[in-house]
Amino acid sequence: MKGGILEVVLVSAKGIRHTNFVGKPGYYVIIQCGTQTHRSKNSPGEGRKVLWNEKFIFKFASSELQELTYLKLRIMDKEMFTEGGFVGETLIHLGGILTEGNNKGFIQLKPSPYNVVLEDDSYKGEIKIGLKFIANVELQTEMIEYEGQEKKPPQSIYRTILNYCQISWWRFFFFHKKSDDKQMNFCQI
Repeated sequence: MKGGILEVVLVSAKGIRHTNFVGKPGYYVIIQCGTQTHRSKNSPGEGRKVLWNEKFIFKFASSELQELTYLKLRIMDKEMFTEGGFVGETLIHLGGILTEGNNKGFIQLKPSPYNVVLEDDSYKGEIKIGLKFIANVELQTEMIEYEGQEKKPPQSIYRTILNYCQISWWRFFFFHKKSDDKQMNFCQI
């Protein structure tokens, strides 16, 4: 199946809002493109600059590429007792990138700063992102083949004990000793 690959290079951010009242901030980015999302590693906010240097790959079928409009990057701050606090977000419109990438076969944009938009639609800081789009790539579809026997459901504890007892009885009848005074059967385990 033909499609395209969008590579996103998350480089750094600087001048972004610090939302922690106590302690050092730890930032991560949630990158969303179409229905796919990726999460970056946590990076401490050393000074005023945050470094990630991570690459994320989004693979799309040709039919999905026509529906893509933007790349959304949400910067989050790792909180002590919660999942994270919202710092800001950046939307990168992909229309021109996808069109030119389809015409030329690929397009690569060097890492460039994009403004970080806060909740009140004001700007605070910037995030540095690089993009690469490769068109007309043969995407591999994942096919799972089942080989061998079907997976059986786990046995109940009752069945396990019964199986053990059957083995013990077998041993009991197979390994028995006779004494001179009386006959005594016992199980050798």
